Amino acid sequence: MGCNRMKKATKKEIVEIKKRFLERYGSAKTELEFKSDYELLVAIILSAQCTDKRVNIITKGLFAALPTVEAMADSSVEEIASLVKSCSYFNNKAKNLLAMAQNVVANFGGSIPHDEASLKSLAGVGQKTAHVFMIEFLQSNHMAVDTHVFRTAHRLGLSSAKTAVKTEEDLSKAYVSELATLHQAMVLFGRYICKAKNPLCETECFLVEFCKSRSNFKPA
Repeated sequence: MGCNRMKKATKKEIVEIKKRFLERYGSAKTELEFKSDYELLVAIILSAQCTDKRVNIITKGLFAALPTVEAMADSSVEEIASLVKSCSYFNNKAKNLLAMAQNVVANFGGSIPHDEASLKSLAGVGQKTAHVFMIEFLQSNHMAVDTHVFRTAHRLGLSSAKTAVKTEEDLSKAYVSELATLHQAMVLFGRYICKAKNPLCETECFLVEFCKSRSNFKPA
């Protein structure tokens, strides 16, 4: 079923979907493990196309070896790559992590910036990464769209957009408030219930009556 043929959620359905997400996941937080803004940003960069579980295993050794952004800035691509080699696209991520750390030290006094524009000036940080960082560290009212959020948004008729950015706009307009909590709710819902393959529609889904399609939607 094409996105443009999808039946859209009604205003009443959007209100009820939001209510149920907040009831089920009101206290939900990221599954990434971190103790500082530096550790969070690194973990989010590593999490692209890599599971949070795998990232948490990798970062234990990474942060033991490079505990600060200054230590990472003084490192090398080769050293960082050796520490994150079990992560997907580890060479590119190692290059981005080194460039990110060096930029933070050179241009931000060694402090991870917290505003969207400055975050997006760092290597490896696009809109989604910046928003996830702001959601998790600042609890800011932002939406971020990963594969789980994209899939569930389309299955529930909350968006018919073909890109993650446009889907984010649709969700932000539909929900308006409590976006940080709803982002995390949709991540967990998509990861454990509304899965890409074999979604748990009949046994676990608490939104099944609002589902418009079981297609495995992916952003363009």
